[in-house]
Amino acid sequence: MGEVLSQSEIDALLNALTNGDITATEIPKHEELKHVKEYNFARPSKFNKEQLRTLHIIFDNYARLLSSYMTGYLRMSTIIEVINSEQLTYNEFNNSLSSPEILAIVDFSPLKGSIILELTANIGYSIIDRVLGGTGKTIKKIRDFSEIEKILIERVVVQMLAFLEEPWENVSAIKPRLEKIETNSQFAQIMSPNEMIALVTLTIKIGEIEGFINFCLPHMVIEPIVSRLNTKFWFGDNEDEDKSFYKEQLEEQLERTKIPIAAQVGRTSITVSEFINLQVGDIITLDSYINSDLNVMVGNLLKFNCKPGINRGKNAIQITSIVGRED
Repeated sequence: MGEVLSQSEIDALLNALTNGDITATEIPKHEELKHVKEYNFARPSKFNKEQLRTLHIIFDNYARLLSSYMTGYLRMSTIIEVINSEQLTYNEFNNSLSSPEILAIVDFSPLKGSIILELTANIGYSIIDRVLGGTGKTIKKIRDFSEIEKILIERVVVQMLAFLEEPWENVSAIKPRLEKIETNSQFAQIMSPNEMIALVTLTIKIGEIEGFINFCLPHMVIEPIVSRLNTKFWFGDNEDEDKSFYKEQLEEQLERTKIPIAAQVGRTSITVSEFINLQVGDIITLDSYINSDLNVMVGNLLKFNCKPGINRGKNAIQITSIVGRED
């Protein structure tokens, strides 16, 4: 009760203010004794730095998986990297979009609600060109996508979403499903403009064409699992799990892996002139004899020696020795 002023003290303070002996700024404020934290109701903070950092890690793993897939699918070097994860309002994200853009509305089951995958138009046209047998170049003047082009992009986006499951498995067993693709941001209003989102931005480079992939994750969608978005939980553990299961699974997959094997009858060298003048019936002398062992190549490595022969009417080889193994 020591901070409570008596009536006489209050009167004296008012008189001093009236006479100008002291000013209001000289009066100690009670609020200064407390730790005050500002709160912006128009832009509330829903994601802390740890959660944004965990999202960065999750999508970093996703970027590696997707980069490998896109390189094989497009038969062209594709580099994908995470460059930023931040929180902002949906209105800020929506205002940053140009037209046209590829906006995939994705059901984030079993969580309630949808997220948005945004792919810049130049990358979309590069993918379409490559899928149709082109060199992967984009168009000079950006236009809206045709229905056929949307179908081609939809197939690629479905595969892109499939790779989300593995990076998220330590947080939640999600099953993302493409609902629709829009090219105009006005038709992609899936939430209130003031709703807070986590925006994860990835760069993608297909050959010489560069663009962005953005993932818009509304807080209201991932709120049930937002407490799990921390590195301790994400890396946490699995020390008690039986590692032998993964070892056996890996060994089983390796046993089923197909590897190329070739038996070399012999080798020689000829000049370009001799090669150009080769005719049917010409004989090329090799560096091996008819009774010599042949080299067996596993991939590009010499692993065995063998003898040629026939087994059940087909050409065959019989292993005679293992190269590099000491008896």
